[in-house]
Amino acid sequence: MARTVAVGVQDFSKVIEEHCFYVDKTDFIKEWWEYKDDVTLITRPRRFGKTLTMSMLEYFFSVRHAGRSRLFKNLNIWKNETYRELQGAYPTIFLSFAGVKASHYDEAYYDICRLVSREYRRHVYLLGSSSFLQPDREMFEKLLNMDGTVGDVCASMNQLSEYLYHYYGKKTIILLDEYDTPMQEAYVHKYWEEMAEFIRKFMNFTFKANPYLERGMMTGITRVGKESIFSDLNNLEVITVTSKKYASAFGFTEQEVFAALHEFGMEGQMQEVKQWYDGFRFGDCDHIYNPWSVIKFLGEKQFAPYWANTSSNRLIATRMQQSDVDTKLIVEDLLQGKSFLTQIDEEIIFSSLDYKKSALWSLLLAGGYLKILQIERNRRGKIQYTLALTNREIFFIFDEMVTGWFSNSRLSYGDFSEALLAGDKEYMNAYLNDIAMETFSFFDTGAKSSRYKQPENFYHGFVLGMIADLRELYRVTSNRESGNGRYDVLLEPYHPKIDDGIILEFKALDPETEQNLEETVHSAIRQILDKKYAAALHKKCSQENIRIYGFAFRGKEVFIDGGDLEMAEKLVKR
Repeated sequence: MARTVAVGVQDFSKVIEEHCFYVDKTDFIKEWWEYKDDVTLITRPRRFGKTLTMSMLEYFFSVRHAGRSRLFKNLNIWKNETYRELQGAYPTIFLSFAGVKASHYDEAYYDICRLVSREYRRHVYLLGSSSFLQPDREMFEKLLNMDGTVGDVCASMNQLSEYLYHYYGKKTIILLDEYDTPMQEAYVHKYWEEMAEFIRKFMNFTFKANPYLERGMMTGITRVGKESIFSDLNNLEVITVTSKKYASAFGFTEQEVFAALHEFGMEGQMQEVKQWYDGFRFGDCDHIYNPWSVIKFLGEKQFAPYWANTSSNRLIATRMQQSDVDTKLIVEDLLQGKSFLTQIDEEIIFSSLDYKKSALWSLLLAGGYLKILQIERNRRGKIQYTLALTNREIFFIFDEMVTGWFSNSRLSYGDFSEALLAGDKEYMNAYLNDIAMETFSFFDTGAKSSRYKQPENFYHGFVLGMIADLRELYRVTSNRESGNGRYDVLLEPYHPKIDDGIILEFKALDPETEQNLEETVHSAIRQILDKKYAAALHKKCSQENIRIYGFAFRGKEVFIDGGDLEMAEKLVKR
């Protein structure tokens, strides 16, 4: 009989005792223990079983669960008699930073203090130990009651390890789940420096300057740069999505997915399950499936982008919204099923996220949105990665993310798309000028422009985001060759008998050659005509069904003009 499909259960004992569907990953216990690394950091996308794995480790090693060996008796780890002796053999500390999602540093610090207090409460029996001196008792009660100083909190896990060592006569295993959540939130909400200083000290006391540590394990989504919070941890073994260690320990392999479908009598849907939820690659292990989505599919018995409804990744969303036009062009290609070549750095340096273009691709790879198709070295010897969207589920999620790039304004961008389709220039002008006054800074729009931030590129990228919702009607492309040059934006209709083809060109006013925005917009239209950008549309659209528009900018001031080809030619002949 098929087991019960329980979604989102992260407590290992509940999964086993209530006979919930579970893919046996207990071989990871043996694998991790035999590598003998002091501290291990494993990064995997969200909802890939990190928390359940940490729960499994705690139930296996913790002395608190010494009488619960039955949890493992039908699992792979129990086949090895040597490891039976390790069950319930070590004092264990288990913390999770998953809930530390605060908009201010003080709130985040309070949340961590509360987690420390909760862990001390789990070990309150230590207060009855004869080995406790009065200073120990006072410090324990301070941390238990959240009365400790910042220094006390930083050293709290180190201190608790010492208490446990004196009580049990064994060093402590420390498990820290979702270690990077506070750092991501600190970056998004702009209290990075304060949080980095605190976490750096906390990590050093917990995992480096801790003589009572047996083994340490951390999990998260991203690999935070060593100089940020791990500067003193030279005993850290980092396992990212490109590492060969533990490649199949998180996520489902193809064999595991097929066995699950067989259990539920759904073998005939394997190929479609593959298209929807396969595509992840960890180290040399191809065809890793999204476990959350597979489990949801087993329960719901229909295909859908289940992963989209789990939790938002605000760090990626922030970087998406701040990305430049080149990034948006790559995203266009990704949504059309194409791949691209780039360098990535799996070590996320938060101080460089604002200017390092490859950082976004690193975040998307770590987050599971992108997959590696190929790895190669360029002529300079640097490693380059060919990346693409992971699978069909990710396509739908990514498409929704792109549409929401500019959803942070109270204005509805769909109104602009409708005005563009209707050829309503008056509304388009009023709308974009309102947006510019409400949203844009003078630096963004070029009032203080430099060769590194051209206003044409800013408006190009912004308008491209506003018309993202038109992709159901149009194939939207940018900076592609047509005629005798490269157009800025071209909307090629999927139904040319119903919808017009549209070309957009962006120009900032040149005060040396142009007196006003009208001259600038006419220069943009003339460029479309002279360089024959409409050639890309002639195969599908008749002459009468092609419209062109020039967008002219001066700081926050915008002017749009154009229309069908006949009207455009009249404008530039005035």
